[in-house]
Amino acid sequence: MPDAVVIGAGPNGLVAANLLADAGWSVRVLEEQPEPGGAVRHDSGVAPGFVSDLFSSFYPLAAASPVLAAMRLEDHGLRWAHAPHVLAHPLGDGRCAVLDRDVAVTAASLDAFAPGDGAAWERLHAVWDRYRADILGALFTPFPPVRAAARLALRLRGGGGLRLARTLVLPVRRMGAEEFRGEGGRLLLAGNALHADLAPEAAGSGGFGWLMSMLGQTYGFPVPVGGSGALTAALVHRLRARGATLSCGERVESVVVRDRRAVGVRTAGGELVPAHRAVLADVSVPALYGGLVAPEDLPDQVLADLRRFQWDFATFKVDWALDGPVPWRSADAAGAGTVHLADGVDELTRFAAQIAMGRVPDRPFSLFGQMTTADPTRSPRGTESAWAYTHVPHDVRGDAGEEGITGSWDAGERELMADRVERQVERFAPGFRALVRARRVLAPPTLQNLDANLTGGAINGGTAALHQQLVFRPVPGTGRPETPVAGLYLASAAAHPGGGVHGAPGANAARAALRRHRLAGLTRAQRALARRDRTGDRR
Repeated sequence: MPDAVVIGAGPNGLVAANLLADAGWSVRVLEEQPEPGGAVRHDSGVAPGFVSDLFSSFYPLAAASPVLAAMRLEDHGLRWAHAPHVLAHPLGDGRCAVLDRDVAVTAASLDAFAPGDGAAWERLHAVWDRYRADILGALFTPFPPVRAAARLALRLRGGGGLRLARTLVLPVRRMGAEEFRGEGGRLLLAGNALHADLAPEAAGSGGFGWLMSMLGQTYGFPVPVGGSGALTAALVHRLRARGATLSCGERVESVVVRDRRAVGVRTAGGELVPAHRAVLADVSVPALYGGLVAPEDLPDQVLADLRRFQWDFATFKVDWALDGPVPWRSADAAGAGTVHLADGVDELTRFAAQIAMGRVPDRPFSLFGQMTTADPTRSPRGTESAWAYTHVPHDVRGDAGEEGITGSWDAGERELMADRVERQVERFAPGFRALVRARRVLAPPTLQNLDANLTGGAINGGTAALHQQLVFRPVPGTGRPETPVAGLYLASAAAHPGGGVHGAPGANAARAALRRHRLAGLTRAQRALARRDRTGDRR
């Protein structure tokens, strides 16, 4: 009997399993798909010789993550590559804002929009540099991050903490207007905010856009050499080296609960897999509560709160094999791994408003990835492996374009939307469509079929809006990996701190399980002392 069963071999599940194995636990990981990785996988399905990431591609949070750094995945084959520039946001008139790991290069790019904006960017970066360690400590530890938050509060108390807090909860449109005279800095912040489902007018979008921008400034947006699956392969290699078992093609149908405690899981094939100490679930919240766990094993309030759970935007993605480099109107975009495609902040607002109204955007804001630019192993010399993704409503109530897309996402609608995304690229790179050797379309149902956690194509485990973060994530009163069922831990992006490939939800769940096991062996007085001392969760 394994000490722990981990449901799902996405990055969080694999991180959790690794940390439990490090502690000497026997671990079995069960994965529904025929291969591990969740949303961190690649293939060569677009064209021979072209490597395409199926889902995620660029990993600033992985590069910043102390969880992954401590696992020394480079010892297990992982290597990182960077594009010459981190990110570019071109405009239709040929101007282009550039984010580069050299802050002076970023500043010079923004000064081209308005003199003095480079210095404004450097001031924002100085704030990040001053508080970065404590911000990351608060981000990557369980909620509430008492030690990191206390250190941060102490440092902020004499340094304008209230003003900084105000800045970070601003909508990104307002933050950009307060910090920059020109469009360049505003574009970088607002485009990065829409890596999540945060419109330019959403509270907190300024802080998220600043965080993503500063992560890129410091760590870049690196990619695993050879394909995103190389990150998964390193996690799996490390896990197996510690004696854990990984079984793919094994769908878990239910969590077995006895006396309000998780004691194992049952697979779709009827196998009962017992767990001596814990079950950790790298699955979405709706899949866990009332799905894998029977409703009668959950408090009524949890089920009631679950009805208010909000997904992040649905995602539509296109992969391309290109016969040559993208012919950007702005030469500065050519060296960027990631390119944001929207003609100004107003167009970002228009895009987000259309989604909010249930309409398929007519000019879809697209994140465009130049993978060969970032990692030359991804396609033959002189070509480019590329992708773009955009967002669409979960519940389509109309089409802002002229094609009458209904959200059925049948073969015809997939092609119509892919054409629309290509036209958006063509606005900023005339001649792009003539370079397309082959393309693959991944509509929301396709993404969900490839990874059940991506319900309706939602890629972040639930909205990043403030009402579903911190103590409200995934439902009010939680914020930690423990669940209402003893011995069952939430180890997915649905838990704090949320989406992105950084391993924190998996690490938090594993540490919670280990801590619970240690506490079970202590006297009452020892348990009280341990609880008082646990606040940093740095085990």
